[in-house]
Amino acid sequence: MVTTAGIFTLVIMIVGVIGNLLTVSALVKNSKIRTLAAAFIASLCVSDLMLCFLVLPFAASQFFHGMWIHGDILCTMIPVLRYGCVGVSLLSIAMISVNRYILIAWPHIYNQVYTKAKVAIYIAVIWLFSYGLQIPTLLGVWGVFGYDTKLGTCSIKKDASGHSSKTAMFVIGFALPCVVIVLCYANIFWVVRKSHKRLKQHNSGGDYKRSEMKITKMVLVIFVCFVVCYLPITIVKIFDPDVNNPPLHVLGYILIYISSCVNPVVYVTMNKQYRQAYLDTLKCRMSTSGDSQHTPTPHSRTHMSVGYLKTGVNNSPKV
Repeated sequence: MVTTAGIFTLVIMIVGVIGNLLTVSALVKNSKIRTLAAAFIASLCVSDLMLCFLVLPFAASQFFHGMWIHGDILCTMIPVLRYGCVGVSLLSIAMISVNRYILIAWPHIYNQVYTKAKVAIYIAVIWLFSYGLQIPTLLGVWGVFGYDTKLGTCSIKKDASGHSSKTAMFVIGFALPCVVIVLCYANIFWVVRKSHKRLKQHNSGGDYKRSEMKITKMVLVIFVCFVVCYLPITIVKIFDPDVNNPPLHVLGYILIYISSCVNPVVYVTMNKQYRQAYLDTLKCRMSTSGDSQHTPTPHSRTHMSVGYLKTGVNNSPKV
């Protein structure tokens, strides 16, 4: 089992490094997609790239050897990186959801909420919170980092007082982003549906159905991937703190590692502009278009609703 897990981890590492590097390169080289909103996608990709490049090689090594062979210092640093990267990824996903909600439901305040300075602050807070949450454990006052003999990996263990931050981190790290995502997309559905109802009287309804299906598909993919990747490890950590079923813990870690490959697919490649940017990057072509610092045009499935909303507003009776 652990040998198979090690092979999966190496494959995930290679795919994740290539996918996230390609995404970051596309964001840097192509001005059409280099918007303020894309900064959160960049943050997500950087955290996933760090997980793939810095953490997964050691994860694969411990799977193949069946134990940790890299010393006590790395046995502390690697879990810090792992929990930090996962935290940044989860919070970045939640912030992407918030960004899309404001873009669609409150477009008139979007440019006020998302300026260059504010976006930089939001991203800094995400990273500081994710790694700052581990400081008590590093100090040994809320669990300790070290080798977990039950699981055979370096993780968070109970301190001398029997305390551990592991359960709290997984509950907060999964439950809070999940609630944010559900609320944001539920409200997006509500806003878009109201706009579509107003627009149905102006067209045959074909565009309405296609638009509804595209948005539904994207939201389902986002939410299903989020739940599939993070819910299993959350449940296992809560209900099996003593690691009585090690295979479940191994499977949970593998799913988290897979999320570092899924994110570029879900959050980037479902957008036509990003797919074109990928092709341009692979062909070593630089975009010649002017830098886009405004709200993206509705080419993507995410921003397509903005066009409908703006049309609905323009077609609404004037008071």
